[in-house]
Amino acid sequence: MASTDTTRRDAGDLAGLEAGLDALETVQTTRKPLRQTLTQKVLPPVVAVALVLAVWQSLITFKVVDDPTKLPAPADVWHVLEKAWLQGELLGYIWTSVSRGLLGFCLALLIATPLGLLLARVKLVRAAIGPILSGLQSLPSVAWVPPAVIWLGLNNQMMYAVILLGAVPSIANGLLSGVDQVPPLFQRAGRTLGATGLKGTWHITLPAALPGYVAGLKQGWAFSWRSLMAAEIIASFPDLGVGLGQLLENGRNASDMAMVFEAILLILTVGIAIDLLIFSPLERRVLRTRGLLVKS
Repeated sequence: MASTDTTRRDAGDLAGLEAGLDALETVQTTRKPLRQTLTQKVLPPVVAVALVLAVWQSLITFKVVDDPTKLPAPADVWHVLEKAWLQGELLGYIWTSVSRGLLGFCLALLIATPLGLLLARVKLVRAAIGPILSGLQSLPSVAWVPPAVIWLGLNNQMMYAVILLGAVPSIANGLLSGVDQVPPLFQRAGRTLGATGLKGTWHITLPAALPGYVAGLKQGWAFSWRSLMAAEIIASFPDLGVGLGQLLENGRNASDMAMVFEAILLILTVGIAIDLLIFSPLERRVLRTRGLLVKS
């Protein structure tokens, strides 16, 4: 009887311990009030933009820069944006570049993902190609525009080639870095459970390497966007349509600084929007599933 009571007490203690450990591992998910969200996430960038506009306008008002051909007033840039919108051209500029950038990025993703896994799995291939990829990643994207024009001509294929050469090394190196950080215990546990070959890569390696892979994707998009802008600026051609890079070059050729600033602001806005709408939520989701980010 005493032995039975002791067994029950030990079982109760064990259950209590497990419940306590579960409580420690459970992430407390409480939604922040709207006011706190606005104060912490919306207000700071709004204030930063307002300060930039205030400094910009002050340079004009106090005649620090009194030459509109060098620095237009914010109102002049706004009028150019408004005119492009009313004429139905603004969305066309944005869509031409965004569609090219996203398609080029998707092509780079399809190439870089198996390449990164191959480098991670085959030491000989990594020793041969790894340094080349690192060198390509450090090479300015603008350097690929002249040879791409000579090889492919002034067309969209040339633009996609420049995007691939800029984005593939970043994505592949990000995945390679993520795979290198996967604990060997995960691989051994997967092999023990029968997850070998492609099955082990899909179920063990890729999920464990997601943080590094997502970081590579973010950097790959940044390189894709920069490469595309370089290609559109240098290889401007009427048959290609007017993207944001061509708009920037058109403003330079016309010595229209308001148009130049219009293009710069649109390029910056699109880059920030893609990051906020796609890559930042993806990164937060990956970190949250690993308990590295508290859900709010």
